[in-house]
Amino acid sequence: MSHFPINQGRTPQGTMSDHSSTRTVVYGSVHNLQSVAVTTLAPRKDGYWVIFIHGGAWRDPVVTSASFAATESILRERGLPIAGFASISYRLSAHPSHPQDPINTDPKDFQDAKHPGHINDVEAALALLQNTYGFGGRYILVGHSCGATLAFQAVMGAVSGHREEASTRSGSPGPLPPTLAAQPTAIVGVAGIYDLRRLRDTHADISAYQGFIEGAFGADEMLWDGVSPAQVTGSRGVEGGWKSGRLAVLAHSKDDELVDGSQVEAMKEALRNWEKTEAHIPVRGVSHRARRLRVLSISGAHDEAWENGEQLARAVTFAFEQLQEMGLTP
Repeated sequence: MSHFPINQGRTPQGTMSDHSSTRTVVYGSVHNLQSVAVTTLAPRKDGYWVIFIHGGAWRDPVVTSASFAATESILRERGLPIAGFASISYRLSAHPSHPQDPINTDPKDFQDAKHPGHINDVEAALALLQNTYGFGGRYILVGHSCGATLAFQAVMGAVSGHREEASTRSGSPGPLPPTLAAQPTAIVGVAGIYDLRRLRDTHADISAYQGFIEGAFGADEMLWDGVSPAQVTGSRGVEGGWKSGRLAVLAHSKDDELVDGSQVEAMKEALRNWEKTEAHIPVRGVSHRARRLRVLSISGAHDEAWENGEQLARAVTFAFEQLQEMGLTP
């Protein structure tokens, strides 16, 4: 049972829907997908931002930042200490079912992103949000499918921080905002991809897996391993990179027909040493530096989590419950 009040039906007077404002924020000038859908709520110092990264195998133009809409609608009714929502769009790789003519397609609409383009965009979006709204580390980064990959890549020692390296390259996000002011307090991975090679090998009889991974990361399988959150340990992985992190939630459904349960098992193993060590955070105002790793069983097919929003909202609510138990939220 949730520790937070669940409001049934209409939102009562004085809750978060009364003072909300939604707009699109642009963080890059190279592509039309370099934007974030932002909903600001009534200011509250004890609140957290919930920031979503959509899935779609790094390439599906049908799966967009709008895929968070149903989840956001549900979460707005739950009385959670949320200060704002954001759903990140990022440049996509080419999709064989959605061919484009490079001559007649506006470059700002053309899909040809390769790693590290996707994570560059996510990091640029996060930095812009932080610098615009000033929430520091008080945010929960939520990712579905490859969005969960990107969420954990954002705190990997070997992957995060590419924005500065890319600033002079063709295809960079354009004028770049400052680096992240702080890492997320919590990351929620839903139906996540954490080991690229393992995913391909598990589904070796389905060529689409090789296709979309290669489309996003190229053919070098050593690179696949180097960017897989479940493969990289020590200072180059999440273990050493996510220094201030407090909570990791891995949500998976046994009915998921696209991403199997071995992905969660691999990521859980990779996070064991991270959970055992204390978070690197200022002493002032903090009673403890303990961390938590939790696996949450959800239900439904792969895309059902965001299509009706119920299971994705359940995972976010669960994260708030865990933060409350840890004394990190009221």
